[in-house]
Formats: sequence, structure tokens, C-alpha cells
Amino acid sequence: MKKWQWIVQMVLLLLLVGTGVYLVNSFQRTLSNQLLPVKEMAGSLSTQVAEVLHPTPTIIPDPVTIIHEVRSLARLETIKFSLEKIITAETRQGVFEWLVGDRLLFVAHGEVIAGVDLIKLNPEDLRLEDDVLFVTLPEAEIFVVAIDNQKSYVYDRETGIFTQGEVDLETEARRAAELEIEASALEDGILDLAAQNAESFLGRLFVDLGYTKVIFE
Repeated sequence: MKKWQWIVQMVLLLLLVGTGVYLVNSFQRTLSNQLLPVKEMAGSLSTQVAEVLHPTPTIIPDPVTIIHEVRSLARLETIKFSLEKIITAETRQGVFEWLVGDRLLFVAHGEVIAGVDLIKLNPEDLRLEDDVLFVTLPEAEIFVVAIDNQKSYVYDRETGIFTQGEVDLETEARRAAELEIEASALEDGILDLAAQNAESFLGRLFVDLGYTKVIFE
């Protein structure tokens, strides 16, 4: 008899425990379902706040294109330099720079392309004497100086507590970077290399056209 009583007590205990677990799980599911709209609202509000604080710029290009000039080109590009320059641009420095000053460090990546403009080649610049072709090429020149916007960036910027920074300071830094990059390319001899490459390329071309000997003057 005692054995059966013990079994009945164990069954009742298991039923009570199972019922308790079921009720707890049901309560958690109900509470989670009730809090779900609150979580969604909080997530939506967080997204809206982030959009206000860090808005994504909208770019709307004007569909109208104005062509200012069209002209034929015969440029032989023979060399390209890729350079990097660090530019410091600043304004209103001095005693009160911590109030109204503005200073930025701009890392500029750019390229310089040079070569020979064959449209400047005149008939008298080519003469044939005793199966020898004498060629006088135009002076080598720089065709392109461009900043790579994908690789260039403002590394650091410091502004005074009473200013949000000069609007045109980065633009001025970019202009200065172009000038510095061009000057560096010239200093490194880009024009001499452009002329040498032009002579090498055109020399092979003239030989392929049937001239046995080509001399550049």
C-alpha cells in the first residue's frame, strides 16, 4: 500500500512540475509577443535617429549637358607618373586658433600623364635624305594632372570651438596638391622620359613602315 502511495505522490509531483514549466513558458511567449511591437518601434526609432545624425547624401545630376568645345586631338601619351603628396592647409592660425582657426591634413593621390602632341608636327619636321628619315618632334608636354578622388582623403582636421571650418579649405588643399604633384613630376624628369619614350615608339613605327634608319633631331 505504501508503495502505491509513493508512486501516486511521484506522479502528482511530476504533473505539478510539468504544469509549472508549461505556465512559465506560456508566460514568456505571451510577454515576448507583447513586447515585440515595442522592440520594433525602438528599432525603427533608432534607425530614424541614425538617419538624422548621419544622413546619406542624395545626388541629383542635372540632365542638361553643355558642350563648350569640341576639337580633334593627336596626343601621343608616353608616360604616366602616380604620386602621393601630403598637404597642410590652414587659416586663422595664431593666438586665437583654438577659437576660430581651421587646419586640415590632406593626403593626395594623383597622376601626371605626359607625351608629345603630334598635331604640332609639321611637314618640314620630316625629311628623307639618302634613305635616312630625319624627324624633329614637338617638345614633350604634360597632358593631364589629376587627383584620384577614390584614394585621396582628409586625414585630420582641427577647427576652433567657434567655427565649423572654412568651406573652401579642402578645395584649396586639392588645388595646391595638383600643383605640387605636377611640380614633383617635372622635378623627377617626366618630360625627358616622355620624349625618350616617344622617340622609341615612333622609331619602331617608322621602321615598320619601311624606313631603314630613323634619326630624331
